[in-house]
Amino acid sequence: MVFSFLTQELAIDLGTANTVIFMNDKKIIDEPSIVAVDNLTGKVLAVGTKAKQMQGKESKGVRTIRPLKEGVIADFDSSEQMIREFIKMINTRRSFFSPSLKMVVCIPSGSTPVEIRAVRDAAEHSGGRDVYLIFEPMAAALGVGIDVTAPSGNMIVDIGGGTTEIAVISLGGIVADSSIKVAGDQFTYEIQQYMRQQHNIKIGEKTAEEIKINIGAAISDLDEPIEPYKVSGPNLMTVLPIETTVTPQEIAHCLDKSLVRIESAIMSVLEQTPPELYSDIVHKGIYLTGGGALLRGLDKRLFKKINIPFHVAEDPLRAVARGTCIALKNCTSFNFLMR
Repeated sequence: MVFSFLTQELAIDLGTANTVIFMNDKKIIDEPSIVAVDNLTGKVLAVGTKAKQMQGKESKGVRTIRPLKEGVIADFDSSEQMIREFIKMINTRRSFFSPSLKMVVCIPSGSTPVEIRAVRDAAEHSGGRDVYLIFEPMAAALGVGIDVTAPSGNMIVDIGGGTTEIAVISLGGIVADSSIKVAGDQFTYEIQQYMRQQHNIKIGEKTAEEIKINIGAAISDLDEPIEPYKVSGPNLMTVLPIETTVTPQEIAHCLDKSLVRIESAIMSVLEQTPPELYSDIVHKGIYLTGGGALLRGLDKRLFKKINIPFHVAEDPLRAVARGTCIALKNCTSFNFLMR
């Protein structure tokens, strides 16, 4: 098409924790889903990494907002502003014209019609002229390299920031699925609570996330030993500064209840799966994607519980974004995309 250069095609993984945008098969935005705004004027001061640096350190005139909660839009205006600002970052060198935007945006499989409409509206208000939506498990399956249109059963467990999406996929559709609000944010919260109760130390969300990344584990008997992680903060009783250490074994213990809920959700989806597809899944194994898949020993724990092999995807954090990018290139042939 003669004027195709005027159309910009974007694949957007609008995640609770991070927003990833691909254009022309290249990752151009990978930023935290956070917005910093002026309390008086409502003006956006920063988005992404710059806004995250302000988190927990705001003055009275500034507040940081996470526009997405549990996988869906919790603050419509902030979501729209965040997407708009990310698109501005892409187009800083193209200010002489405003390109028409074609977008594919992924959403949780358990989204209600109202939540789906909120995502579509936010994308359209931020400049999208042609907006498609794809469910996260389908995008994750595409990102892993699965042929989702084949008459064969494949199972995906995508542990994101706000939700864990579990789905059995066959013939370009979701056969059985479950979306539970237990994922990375819940893990972070439980680490904060554990540090308060067991170590008598108050830590912020950012520190709890650092603990999760550095020593987060799903089992206590790890193959490779990890050094305890040093944490400093105020004592809850005296407010005096203290320093303590926390081990991977402690993190595995404090995350146990959440991981049991994920195991139960996987079992529930397997229970709904037709026998022929079930046998495909047993043969191929189950794929783990999302940031939660990086918890050390999670695949071993799930295999021990469910007796089906679990495979951690290559670069699980970006599997959904990669799949959304593939969906963008095949908008006309993939009938599971929503408009």
